[in-house]
Amino acid sequence: MIDKILSRPEFRDQPPVLVDIGASGQLHARWKAFAKHSVCIAFDADDRDFGYVESESGHFRKLYTFNHIVTETDTDTADFYLTASPHCSSLLKPRPDLIQEYAFAPKFELTKVVQLKTRSLHSTLQELNIGQVDWFKTDSQGIDLRLFRDLGDRAPRVLTAEFEPGIASVYDGEDKLFRILQFMDETNSHWLAELIPKGSPRITPALLDSFTTNPLLKKFVLFSQKNSALWGEMTYINRFADEAMLTQRNLLLGWVFATTLAQHGFALILTQKAKTRFNDPIFDEMERYSRRRIWGRVWQIGFWPEIVKKFDKLLGR
Repeated sequence: MIDKILSRPEFRDQPPVLVDIGASGQLHARWKAFAKHSVCIAFDADDRDFGYVESESGHFRKLYTFNHIVTETDTDTADFYLTASPHCSSLLKPRPDLIQEYAFAPKFELTKVVQLKTRSLHSTLQELNIGQVDWFKTDSQGIDLRLFRDLGDRAPRVLTAEFEPGIASVYDGEDKLFRILQFMDETNSHWLAELIPKGSPRITPALLDSFTTNPLLKKFVLFSQKNSALWGEMTYINRFADEAMLTQRNLLLGWVFATTLAQHGFALILTQKAKTRFNDPIFDEMERYSRRRIWGRVWQIGFWPEIVKKFDKLLGR
């Protein structure tokens, strides 16, 4: 169904545009169903001097890879703080002293400060002559919100946005989770579809070491502990409340994204919005598909986890 929708004329000259900041080098799992129809703009911290590579092959219809750190300002270079774990390196100074009672604190120990090439998202989109970002994904270690805001008037038109902000303070001046909640609430352009807390056990590295010197056993001890909430994975979906958003292309693509995220109820809502505006049989087909997916969850006993929660609450567990 997704292939059928994205093969339509609406996407011939305006394919889905995906932005991946902090790209890991692997295709984002949620994009697998529609990547081949899409243009992807990916940023990583590789410091080789070749600007960006444009490719017609691979996973995407077109891929732009920029070997720069993304900032909200137009500067050529910036200090970049390298940490013991490369996944924790950031434009912001890490503060392992603020999380010293957590097992993962050593990952944020500063090893080196380097100068890396930078570019702003706004100027990159202008250079590529791209006016619409459909799916925005960032894991920028502390500056997710300021990068989203750098989209300017494109931000309210983003169909899906993924953030990974901190809950606890880990970097100086970081965009924390509550700031994103506040900003999105004030703009009222998106609704929060997912909020998954992530974290690390609250036990000092020294106390963890006191249990065993065996590296494997130490991992077993660590993984047996309950995580504390230190950051979160957030996914927002456009509300489609603005009349300007209700184009046939946006409604088709919004349905594709909602379906990909298993938000079949909202996908069904989008079919109703579309059917009041466009006389196209594709929306009847999309409605039937969403209804089947909803019933499918019922027949797969998708309601069972909620029943278990109710019983646990009644039993005081």
